[in-house]
Amino acid sequence: MNRFFALSRTSHGILDLATPAFVALLWLGAFPDWTVTALSIFTAFAGYTAIYALNDLVGIAVDKEKFSVSGINEGYSVEASEMRYPLARNILPYNKGLAWMLTWFILALIGSYLLNPVIVFILTGAAILEIVYVKLLKVTYLRTFVSGLVKASGPIAAVFVVDPNPSPASLLILLVWLFFWEIGGQNVPADWNDTAEDKQVNAKTIPIHFGVEMAGIIVIVALAVTVITSVFLPSISPINLGIPFISLSLVIGYVFLLQPGYQLSKNRGGRDAAKLFDRASFYPVAQFLLISVFVIYNTFIN
Repeated sequence: MNRFFALSRTSHGILDLATPAFVALLWLGAFPDWTVTALSIFTAFAGYTAIYALNDLVGIAVDKEKFSVSGINEGYSVEASEMRYPLARNILPYNKGLAWMLTWFILALIGSYLLNPVIVFILTGAAILEIVYVKLLKVTYLRTFVSGLVKASGPIAAVFVVDPNPSPASLLILLVWLFFWEIGGQNVPADWNDTAEDKQVNAKTIPIHFGVEMAGIIVIVALAVTVITSVFLPSISPINLGIPFISLSLVIGYVFLLQPGYQLSKNRGGRDAAKLFDRASFYPVAQFLLISVFVIYNTFIN
């Protein structure tokens, strides 16, 4: 099973579950019914498992081209499996990887339909965008914007679990927050860490196209927008989160995003890019723990 979990980057996928969980709690201001919660967790896990596997299935040819010369890089602690990229390294047969992805994708579609049929369209759109994202590797660095939309799809879907008619303005705030977190904390640092391998295949990424100095500025700006946007997240919630929540959220943003982002822009090394990626991966986890405390406190006082 380790080969399949490596294909789906399950350790990272589990961390990703915190983002839709945070969004659902923020939006609802309470914990959903346990049956909804259980189905949501299963559906989100299935969705992330399928989409991450889809990435490697679509990009297998380029991945093989990358590793044929330099081998696999060290990667990140949240994805530190010795079996990373099992398809490109012939550790896992393609047909088995495809069957794995399709099984989880079908399960995710079923769960999505049971939660809210709208989510079926969000999940399908995310899968299509993921394919587009992978195919644009040698075409344009603008693919990073596609990545932002893919990563935002899961949390946006979580909104439709707890609210069938969400406010477009509130969804826009969420989208901006998620979009820039993905670009500054995940996508650009990941491409930065893979610069040597990407150059071998003539990939078009932000660090390669603009250089590391400008890439560092882009990272800082994106992360700053993320942290600033987080100030407006309490306006989405029906409970009064107030200054305490905003203050703690800003601290979390500094520790998990701004501080490692500054170090990357200053040192401009691949290891610092990997550190930012790792730290940013725990940013939604910290936000989920924070909102959980406030929701529990609000439940008791009411």
